[in-house]
Amino acid sequence: MTDITGTGTTLDLGPQTEELARLVAGVSDGQLAGPTPCPEYRVRHLLGHLAGLAAAFRDAARKDLGVTTDTSPGSALPDVAPGWREELPKVLAELAEAWRDLAAWTGMTRAGGVDLPGEIAGLVATDELVVHGWDLARATGQRYEPDPAALRVCHDFLAASVDDPGRGAIFGPVVTVGPEASLLARAVGLSGRDPEWAPQP
Repeated sequence: MTDITGTGTTLDLGPQTEELARLVAGVSDGQLAGPTPCPEYRVRHLLGHLAGLAAAFRDAARKDLGVTTDTSPGSALPDVAPGWREELPKVLAELAEAWRDLAAWTGMTRAGGVDLPGEIAGLVATDELVVHGWDLARATGQRYEPDPAALRVCHDFLAASVDDPGRGAIFGPVVTVGPEASLLARAVGLSGRDPEWAPQP
């Protein structure tokens, strides 16, 4: 198994999912219709997307392939479902627990209707959790403290995709940031987002 953290271990997604759960708890009902850094998403759609990807990557880790892992994220505009305030943190915790099993990082699995190695699925899950955490924090005016290990893995994953001709189907054009920018700002720029994005008054 490839060492993705530089410490001889796989990545514990628990600290990052806990940070996301904290952000979810801080979203008010009045913010659900607000804009996000994802132009096609309002906050409610971003939360719906997070719920869908959390279930998909939980099941991808378990190799429990079916509707959650076979559905393309672009097949429909996601939205929050009744009970999302309780359900989303629960699914995020289940995702983290599923990826604590070393078997999740090996063999083949599926997410978003795409077959891929377990290790790559884990990297994609990390990227989604870190970048969409930033999206949600910016959209709702909350502080954001991503897990440092997850942030480093996310940054390196995005940096490795810069010259990939297929990245345009997933990420927007890289937004260049200054050499003094934080690791989070660099990762956000690599994802195709403007690190200075803020909701317009």
